[in-house]
Amino acid sequence: MRDSVTIVGASLAGLRSAETLRRDGFGGRISLIGDEPHQPYDRPPLSKQVLAGDWEPERALLTPAEKLEPLGLDLRLGVRATGLDVAARELEVDGVAEPFDGLLIATGARCRTLPGTGGPVGVHTLRTLDDCLAIRAALDDGARRMVVIGAGFIGAEVASVAVGRGTSVTLVEALPAPFARVLGQEMGAVVADVHVANGVDLRCGVGVSSVAGEPGAMTVAMADGSDVYADLVVVGIGVVPNTEWLEGSGLTLDDGVVCDPTCLAAPNVVAAGDVARWTDPRTGESMRVEHWDNAVEQGRHAARRLLATDEEAEVFAPVPWFWSDQYDRKIQLAGRPHPDDEVRVVDGSTDERRFAAFYGRRGQLTAVLGMNRPRQVMQGRGLLEQGVGWDDALAVAAGWA
Repeated sequence: MRDSVTIVGASLAGLRSAETLRRDGFGGRISLIGDEPHQPYDRPPLSKQVLAGDWEPERALLTPAEKLEPLGLDLRLGVRATGLDVAARELEVDGVAEPFDGLLIATGARCRTLPGTGGPVGVHTLRTLDDCLAIRAALDDGARRMVVIGAGFIGAEVASVAVGRGTSVTLVEALPAPFARVLGQEMGAVVADVHVANGVDLRCGVGVSSVAGEPGAMTVAMADGSDVYADLVVVGIGVVPNTEWLEGSGLTLDDGVVCDPTCLAAPNVVAAGDVARWTDPRTGESMRVEHWDNAVEQGRHAARRLLATDEEAEVFAPVPWFWSDQYDRKIQLAGRPHPDDEVRVVDGSTDERRFAAFYGRRGQLTAVLGMNRPRQVMQGRGLLEQGVGWDDALAVAAGWA
């Protein structure tokens, strides 16, 4: 029986793991360490309601203070884990070593930066609450021209919010279509049409050479020789897991903290959320998932794994799922599609931008994508959980009409 658990990362995965420990009856000390000064907050509203100005930051808190207090946490904010020695069972916090009994790593990820954009003040990324408020302040101060570099889901949501606030947006993507790596080119083109229909200047298949200037007078030099002028620039080209502090710790690092199928990274150490890489027992694929739902479920699972014996431990086998709000469209995806999967629209119409589509590979259903089709996506998710084959899945969808 453990006497204490230390959670590094005051994140969604970290907080949900702490709540799970208490809910399951763990009465020992729980230390929750976070490098930001803020109480744990939810990230999806940062590119939606908070950025739009519809919510104040307090509404994004994961748990109000009056509900956080009964958890009895040793909450340590504004401090950083700087090292780990698994063999000695010592965690280094701001350079000072302290022992740990059980350790849960939920340090998340940080935004990639675009080479050549480190200098200008008006270049932003969006990952933290402070990032969000800085972009919102620029919009509040009258920024009317925005360039978003990277048409992933964060970039697309920022573009959507900015358009809603009356800002002219140029959305730049190096791939031939937005989301092509995730959704494939066909469905990526459908999402692209949504942005074009809402007035976005979408430029695909071209990279960015440099960004220069200052807020209100910025120049984005494109690889094709053209220039785009902006008041502010937002870069959304993916994230990097926060594992540098774990170098030499004894853990295996490979684009994340490598875990077994139960989320165990080493004896007495588990990982969860954006930083965790584990082998999916459904497919045998080594994967790291950056979705909100995964952080919740893996945080809970990792907490229970930390208290379980090897004989009691269960594998973590989720069906990944996430959503994105862009303009008046709700885009939802369940499963793990590959760009070369077969894609079949099984409900609605892409022309109307209200549809559900199945992805399949080697006779198996791999994913379901929906645009303003939440019921069908949830039903498709259930089929994925059951491991239903491609033909059987199509037969089920035929009954949705």
